This record gives sequence, C-alpha cells and structure tokens, in this order.
Amino acid sequence: MTNEVLNILIIDDDEINNFIAAKLIDKIHPVAHISICLNGKEGIDFLASRIHKEEELPDIVFLDINMPVMNGWEFLEEFEKIKNSIKKRIMINMLSSSVYNDDITKSQTFTTVNKFISKPLTTDKIKDLYNSLGY
Repeated sequence: MTNEVLNILIIDDDEINNFIAAKLIDKIHPVAHISICLNGKEGIDFLASRIHKEEELPDIVFLDINMPVMNGWEFLEEFEKIKNSIKKRIMINMLSSSVYNDDITKSQTFTTVNKFISKPLTTDKIKDLYNSLGY
C-alpha cells in the first residue's frame, strides 16, 4: 500500500454502515481522507463545490442505490452532466445491499461506474478494489 493520500467519498443514508466503512478503510489505508454524504444530492453538491479544486475531489466513491432525496441512479444521471468539467478521474463504485441482477446490470450501463460491490463492505472487498485500481 502506498502512502499516497486517498480521497474517498461515501454516499449512503445508513450512518451505521458509513461508520463501519470508514473504520474498515482506515484499517487498510490509514492516510485516506473520508467524506460522507447521506444522499445523492449531498454527493452532487459536494462534487460541484470542489469541481475546480482537484486535490479535494475524491479518488474513489462508494455509492448506495436506495437513498432518500436523490438515489444512486439519480446521482449518476446528475454526475453525467458535470463529469466533463472534472479533470480528475473519479472511480465510482456502487455499494448496495440490492441482490437484484437488474441493479447490477443497470450499473454496468454507466461508463462512470467502476464496480458493483455487495454490502456489507469488508476489508477483503476494499483490498480487492484498491488492488484493481493500483493502490
């Protein structure tokens, strides 16, 4: 694992899952800077407010599907509208308890989605993701 600081954004309305995910990430990559948004609207606002501050944008996003205000799919649709203004490559990973193949298939229709990860997030799943991204 490199000492490179990773910016990670978790977008999920489940605060307990967010707490656990942050602890697992800290175990594996202690120099990660973790930000949390509780719905897709907060996530889009977070990205939009940092669009010209590349060092503050996330390297990795963990995105839940089912959330109030703006769900994961709606977040992806909004992200499509701003992604060309973002110079940094952001790896969006769906993190969902959904077991529907339709959700997995739908996630693959978005070029901005790197991977579909089933909850619960584990250290092994995080390590696999980091390895696939070269961290």
